Amino acid sequence: MTDIRIGHGFDVHAIEEGLPMWLGGVRIESYTGFVAHSDGDVAIHALADALLGALALGDIGKHFPDTSDEWKGADSKIILAKVMDLVREAGYSVSNADITIALQRPKLAPYIQPMRETLAPILGVTPDRVSVKATTTEHLGYVGRGEGCEVWASVLIFK
Repeated sequence: MTDIRIGHGFDVHAIEEGLPMWLGGVRIESYTGFVAHSDGDVAIHALADALLGALALGDIGKHFPDTSDEWKGADSKIILAKVMDLVREAGYSVSNADITIALQRPKLAPYIQPMRETLAPILGVTPDRVSVKATTTEHLGYVGRGEGCEVWASVLIFK
């Protein structure tokens, strides 16, 4: 029998002018970006939490604390690769990932495929196994006011 596990991750970051915006490992053209200890890639952070959750290994803060100089300004793709090392060490592989990004602006449609193509090799899958969806909150709440970004991620892993 195959051992199958599901993980769910969630992350949120505030938005400020003058910072770079990284989502799904891709630089987004914007005059605003995410406030964070690392590069602030909220999509990768949610995905990493989903993977860690599937293995019951805690959350991203446990493994990559925002109090550590080692992770200050870190490329989140490196964080995701290290999480994938844990997944592989436990004997698991990724079946698929599903990511939903809630961001009022900028529009993310041109970046969806590049995100899928960036994340897939890190996860050890083909891009058709990585779903990235973008939505707005119709100007409601802190996301709608352009103050923050929320991301939900789900993964299925198997042994």
